[in-house]
Amino acid sequence: MSRIQLALNVDDVETATAFYTKLFGVGPAKTPPGYANFAVTDPPLKLVLLENPGHGGTLNHLGVEVADVARVDAEQTRLTGLGLASRDERGTTCCYARQDKFWVEGAPSSEQWEVYTVLDDSPTFYGEPGDGPACCGSEAAATVV
Repeated sequence: MSRIQLALNVDDVETATAFYTKLFGVGPAKTPPGYANFAVTDPPLKLVLLENPGHGGTLNHLGVEVADVARVDAEQTRLTGLGLASRDERGTTCCYARQDKFWVEGAPSSEQWEVYTVLDDSPTFYGEPGDGPACCGSEAAATVV
């Protein structure tokens, strides 16, 4: 299974959740405070809403969710072979999940793309305070917690 991830900044996560539930006909899979995560089957989409008042309606980051670590590794090898740099984040906690992922660097307009697999759910948005880089590829996401 692979699907595109679209992570949006929203001013109010509850209002946005109600809208996207109607739009896609499915409710969110996760709804901790300030966050909603939809696993839409048709079209195959992982929609992530990040409450970020004052930044609503903007893109936070993009991603490709893949089935397992082997696929993360294969995509990283493929993209490296095409000359696209990547930044590893293995065993990281982000968006209420422990993940193995990498970020693709060098997008033409500085878009943030991640290729990832979810290893397990997490009760926290990030890992422990001070663990690793800011989640979701942008400092703006740091205002979510």
